Amino acid sequence: MKKHILTLSIFLLSSFTIFSACNSGPDLEHARSLITEDGIMSHVQALAHDSTMGRAPGTEGEQMTVDYIIRQFEEIGLEGGMPDGSFVQHVPAIGQQTAPGSVMRITDGNRTLHEFNYYTEMMAWPAAGQREVNIRDAELVYVGYGIIAPEEDWDDYKGMDMTDKILVFKNSDPSTHPDRFAGNTRLYYGRWSYKYEIAEELGALGAIIIHTLPTAGYGWNVVSGGWSRERFALADEMQEESDTELNAWLQFPQSEAMFSSAGLDIDELLDRAESPDFEPVPLEGIYLDIDLTATYSTLEFQNVIAKLPGSDRNLSDEHVIFSAHHDHLGVAATPVEGDSIFNGAMDNASGTSAMIEMARAFKSVQPHVKRSLLFAAVGAEESGLLGSRYLANNLPVPVGKVSANINIDMINGYGETHDIVVVGKGRTSMDNIMVEEAEKMGRVVVPDQDPGQGFYYRSDHFSFARVGIPALYPNNGVEYLEGEDYHQEVVVPHLQKIYHTVHDTIENVITFKGAEADMRLLFNVAYRIANDDRMQSWTPGDEFEAARLQALEEVGS
Repeated sequence: MKKHILTLSIFLLSSFTIFSACNSGPDLEHARSLITEDGIMSHVQALAHDSTMGRAPGTEGEQMTVDYIIRQFEEIGLEGGMPDGSFVQHVPAIGQQTAPGSVMRITDGNRTLHEFNYYTEMMAWPAAGQREVNIRDAELVYVGYGIIAPEEDWDDYKGMDMTDKILVFKNSDPSTHPDRFAGNTRLYYGRWSYKYEIAEELGALGAIIIHTLPTAGYGWNVVSGGWSRERFALADEMQEESDTELNAWLQFPQSEAMFSSAGLDIDELLDRAESPDFEPVPLEGIYLDIDLTATYSTLEFQNVIAKLPGSDRNLSDEHVIFSAHHDHLGVAATPVEGDSIFNGAMDNASGTSAMIEMARAFKSVQPHVKRSLLFAAVGAEESGLLGSRYLANNLPVPVGKVSANINIDMINGYGETHDIVVVGKGRTSMDNIMVEEAEKMGRVVVPDQDPGQGFYYRSDHFSFARVGIPALYPNNGVEYLEGEDYHQEVVVPHLQKIYHTVHDTIENVITFKGAEADMRLLFNVAYRIANDDRMQSWTPGDEFEAARLQALEEVGS
């Protein structure tokens, strides 16, 4: 009898233990502790090593990078995120390489007034898939910002026919109207890509953007370095023929000379662009000549997609997508101080590494994560967000079944901060979650400190936002614990030195201690998003809300 009682007692105790384990809360503190400075650093050392050769799309270095990321996901215990269970999404693309040495000539119809040299003074390339561009005596028209925005009651063209014209743009968008274009916050209208797109829509022969540091947000070295390399486009978006033949940038001194030859004051016209009454200004009496040749290649680059299935039978078919781009700029044609490899330690081996460690933390609490998580290491961000754009348009799950995107790009490599930035703060329901979780850690959430640069449209979250997915883009704070002058005296000069240069190496990372704190905070935020009863949403009236509502309607939500 005693034996039966003892057996029953052991059974009841075991059952209670198992029941308690299954119903105990997740050990979030342990999960957060898995995200460490050392863990992030170890991945950065591998991804930014010289052997990966700058991780350019379609290269052996990209393949090494992809293989490494897959190994990490497999070791963590994640599944392949593609419908067939694989980890790789193949992205068909076309590469365009413009031959150097071309010259842009400004003439009066009979003689050459100015010659602007490739790379140092202007950058130009075929607007579509043309192998040769031969433009003669093209008329130029200054179109201000070149924006058509009915919701802002703004039209810079005023009905003028732009067919066969070369449009000359002021970069950015109007910033002096508090009630228009979100004040000094740059919208998509202010991006260079919009200028080229609207020129094509209007049937223009070409588009030239005037470069200034304030309107671009980066120096000429970024323009010349970026557009002189092989450029990529998604294969299904590259047209072989187009009425638009030329896309270009022109340095400000050369633009000033061109305007002066037409009897125009460039400073006065740049100021005039701020008015909704602006009308296009022909550059009368001068014309543009240019010859370009380009070669093309076909290639595939790769997105790596991993999945952590959700645990809730009602919510596991909904998803949260983490994104971080794994590519960088490859190898420079000309060495700088004996170095030709763009290692991209900060941009963006750091973000990819942080996402891997985020996946490790979530795996440790998987039974308590209701929605499924997708971890997407995307390619070709530096080529125009191509990897994320392809993924957003070819998701392995319906767009309407994605609650949110969380994008990780260039994490904090400088030290701990009291604050953390949310680029585009106020645009989604996730901001409130971010604020609440930051307060629990004694921190504050602040908006983008330089909204005029349009950072919300310059990283991979933008691709997901365009199809309607609410997107969160956290970024480094500026209030460093090292002191109030640390940001301006150390961080800003350091970033200016390394950004998109061969100096972005592991040796120039100061510390990932700040990234460790930021990513632990982001883990808490993501955990709440993954378990929230409701999917995330855009703030009513946001420019991406309509796409969101359409996506939800398509899945019956």
